[in-house]
Amino acid sequence: MHVVTNYHVVREIGPQDLQVVFLDGGKDDDLPKREVLKGEVVGTDPFTDTAVIRVFSSGKRLVPMHPLPLGESAALEVGQSVYAIGNPFGLDHSMSKGIISGKSRTLDIGERPIQGCIQTDASINPGNSGGPLLDAAGRVIGVNTAILTASGTSAGVGLAIPVPGDVVALEVRRARRSEDGAAVVEDIRFNITLSSSPRRK
Repeated sequence: MHVVTNYHVVREIGPQDLQVVFLDGGKDDDLPKREVLKGEVVGTDPFTDTAVIRVFSSGKRLVPMHPLPLGESAALEVGQSVYAIGNPFGLDHSMSKGIISGKSRTLDIGERPIQGCIQTDASINPGNSGGPLLDAAGRVIGVNTAILTASGTSAGVGLAIPVPGDVVALEVRRARRSEDGAAVVEDIRFNITLSSSPRRK
């Protein structure tokens, strides 16, 4: 199983400290099930702020895994409803609603600008990075990446890397290959909680 996220989310996490937390809300009267699995970064592209994590699991899983379908970011329209999922300020599995405010924006961070980003007014705050931006049908159209703000919190200008364009799809193909060398892109998960295990003193 593989997960797509932002490179800056995993950049400073040690190889032995990467954990992926899955949560299943279940029915209204059930307590949520929580499962923590070990992860390994198997592909990164700092120039597009993307990373691919391999998740290790053995035996029966406590939380069912269901990959989200990919939408087509090239067909997006300004004004279209979108939903941002993430963990703002540590509030895990949060959702906010907004619209697409603009397309083909340039995110000028890192070593070179990232072209073609999606602009949204859905509330994105620290902790949302690496989570999915969904369309109204629940398809992944972007990976929440950054906000433009003077205060450090959401000012209504969030940016997401488009999916499944060359940016993310290429990194997934680099990280996961079948035995005959053909690209395999199914079984990709979005919306994860990354946490660093306490380091030994």
